[in-house]
Amino acid sequence: MNRIVRAAGIAAAAFALAAGASTSTAAAAAAPASAGIEAPSASIMTDPSAFSNMWANVTALVTPAPEAPAPATIPSPAKSLADLVLAYAGTQAGDREMECLANAVYFEARSEPIEGQLAVAQVVLNRSVSGRYPTDLCAVITQKAQFSFIRRGRFPSADRGSEAWKNAVAIASIARRKLAGSLPSGCLWYHATYVSPKWGKRLTRQTQIGLHIFYS
Repeated sequence: MNRIVRAAGIAAAAFALAAGASTSTAAAAAAPASAGIEAPSASIMTDPSAFSNMWANVTALVTPAPEAPAPATIPSPAKSLADLVLAYAGTQAGDREMECLANAVYFEARSEPIEGQLAVAQVVLNRSVSGRYPTDLCAVITQKAQFSFIRRGRFPSADRGSEAWKNAVAIASIARRKLAGSLPSGCLWYHATYVSPKWGKRLTRQTQIGLHIFYS
């Protein structure tokens, strides 16, 4: 709207200038030569191209310059699992189920590489949505004869000040948020390489991470 008003004002001024030029020409012709007044050129009224050039200049004043193209968005690089562990490490797991999941990671895999710890957490989560195990994470972990560190349905005490516990808290959070991980959803079992349970022969081996072999 402001550009339109401005354009109208400049155009009106241009016409006034043209009209004034004609009047000034006549006045200047009548003035004595000694006055030193140079008569404005009357070509703006007699030469159509001169007026067209003037109008082009007026239009250029009110025509907005083309907007520069927006800079390309550069995607942020994906964080590695190690970076995520650093970001989520802590002593407080949060809610009850996260506490149970962190305990499972701590007691089952704290000496494993972080990829192996994450895989253990994924197995627990996979079980909770499989329909074959309880839906509650704590119930999945404390189910009889499922996780060897459980004694009489109870968790032992973890060293909450240790680096291993802080990492377990991070792994539990990462797994639950699905920020990383590669196990298929049907991967529900694992065992250490130094044991050979009979049930492993009936299952499909998926992968080995550290000292754990994972099955579906």
